[in-house]
Amino acid sequence: MSEILTHTVEWWHWIAFGVILGIAETMTGTFVLLILGGSAIPVGIVALLYPLSFAAQLLMWIVLSLVTTAVWLRWFRTQPTERSGQADFGTDTVGTLLQDIDTQHRGKVRFDAPVLGNSVWHARADRPLRKGTRVKIVKINGQLLTVAPVATETNRTSLKTTKE
Repeated sequence: MSEILTHTVEWWHWIAFGVILGIAETMTGTFVLLILGGSAIPVGIVALLYPLSFAAQLLMWIVLSLVTTAVWLRWFRTQPTERSGQADFGTDTVGTLLQDIDTQHRGKVRFDAPVLGNSVWHARADRPLRKGTRVKIVKINGQLLTVAPVATETNRTSLKTTKE
């Protein structure tokens, strides 16, 4: 059987197989077929340059697929996770309160940089905060943001006057 496949499978079969898997990937979005297809194309190029048995070609494709998958997974896992969302904002995004917030009611915050396309968001806080306080995002729960004050000289002064 291996001898039949060695004489039947040509170099261009591997390249066509890789292209077909690449096209099929557009319907799945998982990158698995793209990795398998991307590994098949070099096998076709090597088979064009050097005559190999089908078993050697298949082994080369399997090894390339495994190595490519390992590299992709390693790269994917090392991407930073402190950033999220379409606007590439982090939980350290800073803004200014437009309305007072107390523990029972929401307020509004205008952020210095848009967060998911909007500059103004409803927010809550774990303690009462006054209008004009500089805050940062500490938690995101769906469409509601939890904010906390940023330690600035203005905020420290307003906290002292509030306590007196």
